[in-house]
Amino acid sequence: MHRFIGEFASGTHSRGHLLATGLPETMTAMGYDNPGGPDVFRPETLPLPETGKNQVLIAVSHAGVNRPDVIQRQGFYPPPPGASPIPGLEVSGKIVAVGEGVAPEMLNRRVCALVSGGGYSEYCLAHAAHCLKVPEHMDMAEAAAIPETLFTVWHNVFERGWAREGETLLVHGGTSGIGTMATQLAKAFEMKVVTTAGSEEKCHAASELGADLAVNYKETDFVTAVNDFTGGKGADVILDMVSGDYVQRNLDCLAVDGRHVTIAVLGGLQAQINMAKLMSKRQTMTGSTLRPRSDEFKAALADEIYSHAWPLFEDRTIAPVMDKIFPLADVSAAHARMEAGDHIGKIVLEVAHG
Repeated sequence: MHRFIGEFASGTHSRGHLLATGLPETMTAMGYDNPGGPDVFRPETLPLPETGKNQVLIAVSHAGVNRPDVIQRQGFYPPPPGASPIPGLEVSGKIVAVGEGVAPEMLNRRVCALVSGGGYSEYCLAHAAHCLKVPEHMDMAEAAAIPETLFTVWHNVFERGWAREGETLLVHGGTSGIGTMATQLAKAFEMKVVTTAGSEEKCHAASELGADLAVNYKETDFVTAVNDFTGGKGADVILDMVSGDYVQRNLDCLAVDGRHVTIAVLGGLQAQINMAKLMSKRQTMTGSTLRPRSDEFKAALADEIYSHAWPLFEDRTIAPVMDKIFPLADVSAAHARMEAGDHIGKIVLEVAHG
């Protein structure tokens, strides 16, 4: 049985639901009529969501802004069946209602959660087993900046990429939310980290965060830099968010028996690679998208994270790198900042209630 999910004790509400008092019937969310640029967002009034089996309703304090939100707004990343059409893949806040099958003690708990949509709103549904309890010392803005990148990095670097102590990780976009999370997690598990970034300022930020080598890809060939840094061996694991013509370049600096994991295709959907080189070096290529995975898969992933990674946040070995916090009403400005590429770390929305 997963954390936070269990049968209700006797004496609970006959429908199997517990709600906080004073909840409104409607909420404000940021949606749009048609895909487009950042300025398509506008507020809308929606009915308060009702919890289903194994779900909780969160009064959202903050919501993280992520690249998939931008791609969804542009019309290229539709939500999976059953998910809210409102963008937003991670939130923090207080649980104000619990559905059937959820442990009643979760009511009023401070949590952050991975969600499949609906984060840009005053209230958001989440699967109970996709929630992580927020430590008392943690700011709720920081908490909202964690789930999407933590779940993504843990699954792709440590599960699909089989990363382990003593190996070298190459992560592109070293100052992005994913990049900063990957760097910190890898260093916490005693790996060496090489990152790429597009300016000396960003390279300095990546180095301050713990990267052993930060390469300005606009001035230096990262393939040569990685091979030089590793004494010709190459990186053991590469976390790729670019794809396109980066793929063969990645393979050129990937070690024998190395693992190449793709999580985004910002540089293009197609890649041409030399299969003979891949075979001779016994390289493995894989990739994944997290949002459409099953609730059961995400619950199992959350359990593993809660056991192995979450203690690092509880004792502040790791903390999310924060860029800027925008009011929910200024979501257009938040998306514009992400698209400009000037941010270092996570962009977060603050939700005001009442």
